[in-house]
Amino acid sequence: MSEYLDTPQGRRLAYHRSTGRGPWVVFCGGLKSDMEGSKALHLEAWAQREGRAFLRFDYSGHGESSGAFTDGCIGDWHEDTLAAVDALTEGPVLPVGSSMGGWQALLLARARPGRIAGMVTIAAAPDFTEDGYWAGFSDAQKVQLESVGHVELPSDYMEPYVITRRLIEDGRTRLVLRSPLRLPFPVRFLQGTDDTAVPVATAVRLLDHAEGPDMRLTLVKDADHRFSDETCLDVIETALEDVLERAGA
Repeated sequence: MSEYLDTPQGRRLAYHRSTGRGPWVVFCGGLKSDMEGSKALHLEAWAQREGRAFLRFDYSGHGESSGAFTDGCIGDWHEDTLAAVDALTEGPVLPVGSSMGGWQALLLARARPGRIAGMVTIAAAPDFTEDGYWAGFSDAQKVQLESVGHVELPSDYMEPYVITRRLIEDGRTRLVLRSPLRLPFPVRFLQGTDDTAVPVATAVRLLDHAEGPDMRLTLVKDADHRFSDETCLDVIETALEDVLERAGA
């Protein structure tokens, strides 16, 4: 059974929390994903076997949490992440961010720099509202976004995404690849070469842009954006254990 957190912004977030030794491993899911996905559940099972503290949660407009997806934006989900971390964990945290959750992990590190012990990202998609959606829109789509307030985009993985003007405009205030991005802790970026949602070039750009003493990018040949078959789940687990070891945890 999920538990629920009422945030300072008046949203209600569903979560599952497993106590154990720190740092807290916090799974940050992707756009339109939820905390019942295979990666989140696999890591929860790993944490429980290892006696590790673990948190998974649904952003507002996702899964069991309150609100509609089309009402949300990167900033709202950043507020949700901060609320969950602040209220439900203590001490150092190690975010594991998948796709949009990778962007959220980076925003978390910027907002709570003193609490981050390390980071793992999986097909991280920083700045995707600008570099993916807006950059890929036709002139007609840009006009529609301005006049109607949203456009629909097909997805390889689920029903079409409804992209709102608020999502695009708010995303511009949350960009992390246009200014210094300091990650002074162990970081492992994971990426599949057959990912049609987030290209390898994005992972390389993130690696090149970020500053830190211990960053590595691992490419898994033929892995797609889901990054959730047995091989990929093992890669995630290994990366997480590596970061924990290097963080002295």
